[in-house]
Amino acid sequence: MLTLPTIQAFDAYLAARNLRFEAIIVGGSALALLNVIDRPTRDVDVLAPNLDVATSRAAREFAAEMRASGNALADEWLNNGPSGLVAVLPSGWESRLRPVFDGAFLRLNTLGEADLLKSKLFALCDRGTDLGDCMALAPSADDLASAEVWLAAQDAHPMWHDHVRSTLRDLSRRLKHGL
Repeated sequence: MLTLPTIQAFDAYLAARNLRFEAIIVGGSALALLNVIDRPTRDVDVLAPNLDVATSRAAREFAAEMRASGNALADEWLNNGPSGLVAVLPSGWESRLRPVFDGAFLRLNTLGEADLLKSKLFALCDRGTDLGDCMALAPSADDLASAEVWLAAQDAHPMWHDHVRSTLRDLSRRLKHGL
């Protein structure tokens, strides 16, 4: 499992190989590094840049070493799974980045608060996952209303907007807005 000590160990691993890596991450690992959630995650979802060959190789070799010492880290623990999100993020998202880890050879940033919330809400609406993470982010009713417009535009299915509205209404109820 992925924890802050694992990220720190990967930074040391990169340093020993004189290999620098700077990335924008999202997902549970970003929330964990921001101390929004306290659960370990399985991977680090890199939004950008695309992983180069050297970094991918180093991440796989690091995972193998971690497994040998009893840490169940998958080969693809560092991945570009969410990279498609770059094309649909709200305008100006790059200017709202914030740091989450600044090591010697590893630097990780994540989206600004509103953009990170939108990415988690999209996962909730699209895959039905991430409810716990959305709850942990504790968005206000205004945050959800603001995100709804962006979320509704993310899918052309005729029922998508109703699904988004219903999902956000459920989340708002769980967050006890308006009570």
